[in-house]
Amino acid sequence: MKVCILYHPNSDHARMVEMYANDFQRIKGGAIELLSLETREGADLARLYDIVRYPAVVAKRDDGELLKHWEGAELPLMDEVAAYSSGG
Repeated sequence: MKVCILYHPNSDHARMVEMYANDFQRIKGGAIELLSLETREGADLARLYDIVRYPAVVAKRDDGELLKHWEGAELPLMDEVAAYSSGG
């Protein structure tokens, strides 16, 4: 399973997202991929899963099947995300 966060790197929430990903790796031992919405991959993923509010935490299987997502400035608890993270 894979967890990523879709966000705008030059926004008000960028620092919060980056700190969350770093803390998650330090505390839970799992990695969260940060994907900029300004890249083709990030924009395509947002369209594919119909995500319209950011930042968005996306948990998916290795084959791309969406398992769970959270949208908006209030990030989910790390324990919730760890349940979907390969390393968590």
